[in-house]
Amino acid sequence: MGKLVLTTFVTLDGVYQAPGGPREDTSGGFEQGGWSVPYGDEDFGRFVTEVFDRAGAFLLGRRTYDIFAGYWPKMTDPADPIASRLNGLPKYVASSTLTDPAWQGTTVIGGDLAKEVTALKERTAGELQVHGSGALARSLFAQDLVDTVHLLTFPVVLGAGRRLFAEGAVPTAFIHTGGRVTAAGVSIQSYDVAGRPRYGSYELPEDA
Repeated sequence: MGKLVLTTFVTLDGVYQAPGGPREDTSGGFEQGGWSVPYGDEDFGRFVTEVFDRAGAFLLGRRTYDIFAGYWPKMTDPADPIASRLNGLPKYVASSTLTDPAWQGTTVIGGDLAKEVTALKERTAGELQVHGSGALARSLFAQDLVDTVHLLTFPVVLGAGRRLFAEGAVPTAFIHTGGRVTAAGVSIQSYDVAGRPRYGSYELPEDA
């Protein structure tokens, strides 16, 4: 059985919206798209390649799928470690509106997300990877479907935009499994989901 692995980019204030370009996602009047681009150095590229090397299949939200489908099928170099996997491995899109995907190897899933994703994990050898797809990621967290998170935090504050862990998110604890910081200052941290948080107090007991 595979595990579901989320790789996501966020700012210091938790924004995930439109990291890759100004037209990527302007919903809500967002005008600061492309904030991750100045930090895309060799360290960053090396980590992303490592992640894609472990992919067995991809699960994407509709918006991220449309962005990927408009770019990666045009990248036909078999030596490209990202394009070769995105174009060659199964892709699943969580959508109620996409009916006829043109990107080869794409399957649309809908209905009961928990049931569908659990079945995908069971039949995927390797990692079922989610890239970006913030709205889908929040739904996956809410239903305890995420196993591992690679959280890439970029040294920038935007003050606006959609946040990955917004108010109302399900309380979740994590175990830190590794990390590094790129030369450009991107903090790359990996976590396994560990259930619900534990709580305590730094106050001294009354009889101390």
